Amino acid sequence: MNARRAPKSVIPATKLFVLDTNVLMHDPTSLYRFEEHDVYVPIMTLEELDANKKGMSEVARNARQASRMMDEIVSSSPDDIHEGIALTGPSRELASGRLFLQTEAISMALPAALPTAKGDNQILAVVMHLAEKFPGRLVILVSKDINMRIKARALGIAAQDYFNDKVLEDTDLLYTGSLELAADFWDNHAKGMESWKQDGRTYYRVKGPLSGSLLRNEFVYQEGETPLQAWVKETSGATVVLETLIDFTHNKNNVWGITARNREQNFAMNLLMNPDIDFITLLGQAGTGKTLLTLAAGLTQVLETKKYSEIIMTRVTVPVGEDIGFLPGTEEEKMAPWMGALEDNLDVLNGSTGEGGEWGRAATRDLIRSRIKIKSLNFMRGRTFINKFLIIDEAQNLTPKQMKTLITRAGPGTKVVCLGNIAQIDTPYLTEGSSGLTFVVDRFKGWAHSGHITLQRGERSRLADHAAEVL
Repeated sequence: MNARRAPKSVIPATKLFVLDTNVLMHDPTSLYRFEEHDVYVPIMTLEELDANKKGMSEVARNARQASRMMDEIVSSSPDDIHEGIALTGPSRELASGRLFLQTEAISMALPAALPTAKGDNQILAVVMHLAEKFPGRLVILVSKDINMRIKARALGIAAQDYFNDKVLEDTDLLYTGSLELAADFWDNHAKGMESWKQDGRTYYRVKGPLSGSLLRNEFVYQEGETPLQAWVKETSGATVVLETLIDFTHNKNNVWGITARNREQNFAMNLLMNPDIDFITLLGQAGTGKTLLTLAAGLTQVLETKKYSEIIMTRVTVPVGEDIGFLPGTEEEKMAPWMGALEDNLDVLNGSTGEGGEWGRAATRDLIRSRIKIKSLNFMRGRTFINKFLIIDEAQNLTPKQMKTLITRAGPGTKVVCLGNIAQIDTPYLTEGSSGLTFVVDRFKGWAHSGHITLQRGERSRLADHAAEVL
């Protein structure tokens, strides 16, 4: 390729992206995510995919899928493998670049400190060779491995993280589910406003500059002399219908003896107790009451109103410290150590009934435990839950694919509640931007039968709140 500077009118050449193995193992469809640019797969990447293909883990599954995709692309294309294979057809026009596989032996002089036997260093050698071979073209290494990217930059090679799986660049932009109305909201939206009462609730139909940006089931509030807490029930163009909330902070509306302690908890209770909402996501740091509110709402709707037949609780079993080895017993018994949060909250809920003395409480505890099933994520594939209250705890440790597998288990009459804190991710390769929890919050916002709220204030204890702030 000519290294001479092209005239300004000529479009610069497309980039050449060299894929590291971890990108393909993280997202097998990454081959189609580079639009008009070309993709190059070194022989060492194929070798490492081969080494990781055995087993039933998510990584092994992805390695096998990536290999199958490359096999389909190569075997179904009439193009010469040396000239690159057009991705337009196989990707159904998602990508218009070409796929290059390493078809020649490359020996590149690496610094003496880098052992050539290591796979990462061989991939770096390939990138250096391509940068020399195509001096007028931008050759970029794409890797999820931070150290690999640092080494590449130290050798003068352009390197990037794989961003395509990120739902949001900045998690501060993540939908919070609530919005404070400006002091002049009613002045700007009062023209032609309608208001009526129905079933003890007040409704407002308003039109104005803010109306177009509000989403279905988004909470709005206003402090001041006439405080308002409402949520958006209908949106059509520039018109929205607001409905006032049930006040769960008042003791007469208590749920299993629990009342909301702050504004966001009140919003969460309105979602959890509403029969029209099928999918709920609750985000918040430790001690904001996610699990307690969800269990209180679940027990009320299982044991009192009989809307659901039972509560099913599951979570990802990612240890924070060292793994403690195999655990004895049935599926329920193996999951028990992971469900300490459930037991702690049940103690609170059981104590809040306060009737019947010690015997009464023991009987209530047995009744409650008989209606709560603890399931492992590993056995979820292929199941259908009918009329269940499904709680997915620690959902920030799930990938978007695992999240899809879980949510699609919901059959008729099932409510799914995802709880998590995206600041506490324990799974390697998952970040706040690419977590399955961030993914579903972003994708479900505005749907008529889903709701989201980010809980702000810790209500566990003054010690826990101070620790969350200063540590």
